[in-house]
Amino acid sequence: MDCDGVMTDGRLWLTADGDEQKAFDAHDGQGISLCHRAGLKTGIITGRKSSAVDRRAEDLKMGYVRQYAKDKVKALGEILKEAGLSEDECAYIGDDLGDVSVMQRVELAAHDRRDRHQVLRERRQGLPRLGSGGTVRVQTNSGDLRSGPATGSWP
Repeated sequence: MDCDGVMTDGRLWLTADGDEQKAFDAHDGQGISLCHRAGLKTGIITGRKSSAVDRRAEDLKMGYVRQYAKDKVKALGEILKEAGLSEDECAYIGDDLGDVSVMQRVELAAHDRRDRHQVLRERRQGLPRLGSGGTVRVQTNSGDLRSGPATGSWP
């Protein structure tokens, strides 16, 4: 999944030392934990870099994190190779044009309702909430992951 706009509301707080801070939704964290209990793998592919992402991913025991990923398809390929999975065994939640190339490759792709780009809506599931407002939790509760590929992986 993407981070900014999916796991957060998209706002950034820039610190004096050059880092970024973000606000994450606890309901999304619970949804990710439920995925892990169901045997699913989770990860983040984001175009930015922030210690907040590292900390959130560590707190949630997300196994795959690619930050400052200027080529998200390449990052997806690295994760899939590391996890021993194919694109057909993968889901992705994105919210902007930088996510389209990944969303077009995976078995299940979703976006939040703030999606401003019609291209994301094409054969994708629209979610009823804004990023950091439970978007990830809505997807984990939707049943699509349980009825998807046999391995149920979600990098």
